[in-house]
Formats: sequence, structure tokens, C-alpha cells
Amino acid sequence: MDGYRWSHLRMQSDTEYSDRMDGNDALMTSITRIMDRIMADNPLTTVKEGLFHFEYRAYPEIALREMLMNAFCHADYSLASPIMIKQYPQRLDISNPGRFIGGVTADNILHHPPVARNPRLVEALTVLRLVNRSSLGISRIFESLLIEGKEPPLIIERGQTISLTLLRGEFSPEFRAFVSDEADAGRPLRVDTMLIIQHLLRNTEIQTTHAAELCHRQSAEMREILSEMERYGYIERGGPAGRGAYWVLAAGLHQRLAAMPGSQQRNGRIDKETAKARIVSILKKRDDSGEPGLQNKEVRAITRYDRQQVIRIIRELAEEGVVRVTGHGRGARYTLNRKDK
Repeated sequence: MDGYRWSHLRMQSDTEYSDRMDGNDALMTSITRIMDRIMADNPLTTVKEGLFHFEYRAYPEIALREMLMNAFCHADYSLASPIMIKQYPQRLDISNPGRFIGGVTADNILHHPPVARNPRLVEALTVLRLVNRSSLGISRIFESLLIEGKEPPLIIERGQTISLTLLRGEFSPEFRAFVSDEADAGRPLRVDTMLIIQHLLRNTEIQTTHAAELCHRQSAEMREILSEMERYGYIERGGPAGRGAYWVLAAGLHQRLAAMPGSQQRNGRIDKETAKARIVSILKKRDDSGEPGLQNKEVRAITRYDRQQVIRIIRELAEEGVVRVTGHGRGARYTLNRKDK
């Protein structure tokens, strides 16, 4: 193919590399040569499970192969730019020339129908059983990372280049065992479910709109997935019903996975200024949509404060002229104090 070439660089920093290899061999030869170079600096972690020892790479081999095949299949060879593989001490970047086509973006690629830039190349590789027409490559990349407790790839379009980045993360025996146990119980975890669970391990909560963005889903699809996760006991609903609702990791699952790298304390109370900002944000959304304000019990669900703490923080917001309090005692309701009302 005209314009076809690749380069692999071992990067010491963003501007310096220790060695480089370039090529434009036959595709399968190129894949083999590139994989050999990547795997030379892709250390193993050995995990003992019962009588057996299992080995896991810093970068899962299936993710590497799928990333390379994706780059070669979707490169725009008319640009005459190389496919670049940059291997840093703590991350790996694989980029190909060309922009997204056919409505695919970095925000929907996980579930978008397949779009081929080079259909004849894809057809040839399909015959060789190296790729498939169902466009499962991106899902396989996500899955191979997530089942090991690692972060999903970072996908970025910059100018005429698309790059996929893997971060060099630690293997999590706890998460891998959890995935295996769920599969044995007839509940194989989909990519969306693993994305949400791992997000909630690193962050205390998530709203439906953020979950939809994270999983490349429509809000209606995401609500169904979150409801299913709630039924299976993976997550719990927090906050008031409607726009202020959010999700947290179920206590039992958090306890099981708390040893994972980067996991946060579950249900840790937020600081006062953050609580104020969250209350005002929800009141604004409710005011804009014509919904009623909040009651003390709803603010307690949002902030995880007790009744008296909520009363004090609402009093401060009222004194600042931001919140209006109507009613008394348990019937009190807090609304946004619009200056134009």
C-alpha cells in the first residue's frame, strides 16, 4: 500500500527516546516485529490462586494486538504519515493518521456500528481471522483492561491523527476474582458494568448523565443498565429522586474490592463548600425544570450530613441570599432564591 509505514520508539521522556525501529514489511510481519518490541518491556505479574500460578502482563496482549490491528485497518494512508507506537515508562501510545469517519467519535466509539475506512484490507484480514466484521476490537481492548482492574484506554482525535493510550496500571487479583465469580454465577459482566464499578471505586458517586458519557450510551440505555446493576446488588441509589439522584457502590462490593489500587473510601462525607455547591447545583436544575425544591431528608442523602448539619448549612446559604426556606420543621422546603422572582 502506498504510504504504509510504521515506527516504534522507546521514549525516555516526551522529547527523548532511547531507540527506534521503522518498517513497512508485510502486515503480519510488521505486527510480529512490533509486538516483539513492546513485549520486551511488558513485565509479568504472577498471581497465585490455589494450587495454580497465573501470569498477567502490564499491558494485556489482547489489547495490544487489537490496538495495532485497529491502527493499521483505520489509518488514512493517503496522508503518507506513519503509524506511531511510542512506549513510555508508564504508558503506551499507538496512533494512526486519519480522522474519525462515518459519525464515529471518541465519545461513541465503544458502541458505534462498524465503519471501515479500508474495506478491502478489513475483508482480507477477516478472511485470515485476524479481525471481525462486528467491530468488536474496541470492546475487546476495554474488556481486557477492565477485567484486570486497569483503567480503560484514552482515545483522542488530534488534527489528522487518532491515538489510543494505555496507562501502565497494577493488576487487581480482587477484581479479577470478582469477574470470574460473577461469570460462574451466570452473570458475566459487560464492559459498561465494569466501567461503572471501577469508576465508583475511584470516585464516591456517579449520576446517570455522567455514567452515559463514560459508557458511550444514551441516557435511556444507561438507566436500564444502572437499574440492572442495582438489582444485582452492585450499586445503590443515593440522593433524592429525579435530577439529584446519584449512584454509589454497594457496601458489600466495596468491601470486597477496597484493596484495589486507587479505590476511595465509600460514602465519605463531603466538605462544607462542596456540599453547598452540590445543593445549589441541584436546586438550579430543579428550578429550571419547574420541579419542587429539596427537603432536609433529601439534602441529607445528597451530602451525607445529619439533620442538624443540614439545617446549619441551609441557614448559611439563606444568609448568603442563595436559598429560600419555606415552611417549618420537617415540612420545610429549600428552593433557589432567584433575584428576579
